[in-house]
Amino acid sequence: MRLRSFTLACCTLTALAVPVTLNTSRAALARASTPAPHGQANAQTQPEPDDMILAVVNSIPLTKRDVDNRGRLFALSTGLPLTPDLMARLRPQIIRQMIDERLRTQEILSRHINVPPDQIAEAIANIERRNGMPEGTLRTHLAQDGVSLTTLIDQLRVQIGWIQVLRQELGARSRISPQDIAQRQAALKREAGRTEYEISEIFVKVDDPRHAEEELAFTNTIIQELRKGAPFAIVAAQFSQSQTALDGGSMGWVQEDELDPSVVSIVRQMPTGVGAVSNPITVPGGFLIVTSNAKRVIGTEMGHVITIRQLFLPFDTLLDPEHVTPQQQAALNRAVHIEQTAHSCDEMEALNKEAGEKRPSDPGELALERLNAQMQSVLTNLPIGKASRPMISRDGIVLLMVCTKKEKNFANRSPSEIADQLMNERVEQTARQLDSDLHRRAMIDLRIKLKGV
Repeated sequence: MRLRSFTLACCTLTALAVPVTLNTSRAALARASTPAPHGQANAQTQPEPDDMILAVVNSIPLTKRDVDNRGRLFALSTGLPLTPDLMARLRPQIIRQMIDERLRTQEILSRHINVPPDQIAEAIANIERRNGMPEGTLRTHLAQDGVSLTTLIDQLRVQIGWIQVLRQELGARSRISPQDIAQRQAALKREAGRTEYEISEIFVKVDDPRHAEEELAFTNTIIQELRKGAPFAIVAAQFSQSQTALDGGSMGWVQEDELDPSVVSIVRQMPTGVGAVSNPITVPGGFLIVTSNAKRVIGTEMGHVITIRQLFLPFDTLLDPEHVTPQQQAALNRAVHIEQTAHSCDEMEALNKEAGEKRPSDPGELALERLNAQMQSVLTNLPIGKASRPMISRDGIVLLMVCTKKEKNFANRSPSEIADQLMNERVEQTARQLDSDLHRRAMIDLRIKLKGV
């Protein structure tokens, strides 16, 4: 269970899909226009009001509008259409999740923790940058799908504030001593030769194991959407009830004795790095969905570390391939010229500064084998000191150059990486205990039938 050094992983919408349009089928329109049988007209012509209260959490209402907005946010962040059937299957779990968020929000307020607007603004700007969106356009993308920006802001505020709550709870335990690191290093040496896995998880909590039908149905729904192409990290950020949700579900590298035996039997058989998604796994407290990203033998994981320089030539307006502007054509001509004439990383850095440095020239050391497939294809065989071919996006053109490349054994963890792992374990334990305490003390009044709460 990992939460890297209290760093908010803001992956709720870090991979926004193209805005989804919710189309109504002709058959559905036909059904809507067909007169209802006698006695059913009211039920069909009077939908539930948006302000209908679904639950009251310590005197704070949770409305149908809140839940529907979260469902639309899920559709937008995964790129999948939100059909009425899917929304009906997601709704019970969305309600559970939002009850948890209400409790966390109240705890944040009770501790007088203030989340500054600039932190939320930076999180939103980060989402825009990761998706190649011009600054300030996320609101428009959300509005096109009927999602209020407030829905995203509320979720980000809870995530950021909850980190501060956990920091307070940990207190002195938030300091990792040199002795703690030395003990873990010694343990790793003793375990050399054993297998460990890089796993991501989605945890669905079950409050009453005797009545887990709804939670199992929700888990199967999530698996279906993942297998249709929904990004695992985004779905985990939206719906997983483990602390790893803040890191896109990533558990990092774990050994078999750190996992439930039922999970071990699955990951031993799963292919790695191909996006395979498990069936529901019954574990203490709920159901688990896992994907295995990689597998290695402790003590040996050879790979390559590279440093690069990137040059970004921005467009004045978003690119329309059918109507290329003179500025966009000029940027492309310049990019082609740079590809042919640039021969050093210093030169690339100077050119990026000249272009306004909209993106950092030096993104730091990169593990080549851990980059996505597209980046690997560009950088693997790119000679040192040669610019890549121009890569065109909607808002500009990117050129890359490899500066250095060296082989490294990634199994040799640095003290800082070990400290992060130890801290993440303490954070996960603290978060679970505090969530349990908040639920035990809460007054939750459900206005609809919802098993297990």
